Amino acid sequence: MSVKQCGAATYAVSGVYIQSTASVVGPKEGHGPFRGQFDRVWEDEGSHAASFEKAEQQLLAEAYAIALQKGGLRWEDIQLVIGGDLLDQVITTNFVARSHGRPLAGIFAACATFTEGLGLGALLVGGADVGTVMVSAVSHHATAERQFRFPLELGYQRTPTSAWTATAAGAVVLSQAAAPLAVESVTFGRVVDLGGKDPNDMGSAMAPAAYDTIMQHLKDMGQELRDFDAIYTGDLGHFGLTMLKAYGERQGTPFGAELHDCGRELYDRDRQDTHNGGSGPGCSASVFSGPLTRKLMAGEWHRLLLVATGALYSPTTYQQGETIPCIAHAIQISRGRAHA
Repeated sequence: MSVKQCGAATYAVSGVYIQSTASVVGPKEGHGPFRGQFDRVWEDEGSHAASFEKAEQQLLAEAYAIALQKGGLRWEDIQLVIGGDLLDQVITTNFVARSHGRPLAGIFAACATFTEGLGLGALLVGGADVGTVMVSAVSHHATAERQFRFPLELGYQRTPTSAWTATAAGAVVLSQAAAPLAVESVTFGRVVDLGGKDPNDMGSAMAPAAYDTIMQHLKDMGQELRDFDAIYTGDLGHFGLTMLKAYGERQGTPFGAELHDCGRELYDRDRQDTHNGGSGPGCSASVFSGPLTRKLMAGEWHRLLLVATGALYSPTTYQQGETIPCIAHAIQISRGRAHA
């Protein structure tokens, strides 16, 4: 086990493995292009809970339970839980912690929370001898819409650039026990703000942060885009991913077929009417913990760069006319010793 700083923002880690993953999603997510690739799909978004906030807690609790079961673990085996969500005071992650009773580090990086958690967990497992860490992220469409936009009952008209907050949760167990998938490196992004102000167009606001982190990772690790079988951003969606590609062209770093986006691929844009695609911390968490992990485990890919993106704003700052600062964190994951 070891952690070594590489360049300005990246840490190479060894001896950090993915013991198990879990993905639980709502009906809209479960009937999209990734149908059949999640561990559990709810029949309805409420799941018979007393409120949507309680439903979000249930979503996370189920992801935890599946991750433990798949890893052959009990809660007593988990030394630390690192997780977050979109709601004020990170209530979903904090309230679920009442039942599991393990040490908790609640974090917030908006929709970049999942990769921030994976990064922090990898550093602790690889450098601080913390044996087993549970990392999670969750979001729910109904709770996020109520907090950040408008009540669902209002029936407002969504703009073409708006994203659909995913009802989804993902959980990953990191440990020192050797397993097929390993975390190789972590790049923590910096806050980038180019002046975007529209909360219904967060993909465009986040694209520069994604580009900044990807380029920093490549520079710090001495890598090129072709070193990866796939690079998945978190939730730039259709507009944001198009902007990221155009930005790369202008900067002399054209992206190829390796570049994808979790939010763009989570839904069928035409059939499911999600406009720009998916968003929320549960978006990248569930897509990684389900479909992307399956690709790696099947040997279709050997090296993946996951770059979740987050818009760091609140309804308060929006109402005060503030711009939307954004951030992205990257995690490099490999299967076996390919590309070593």
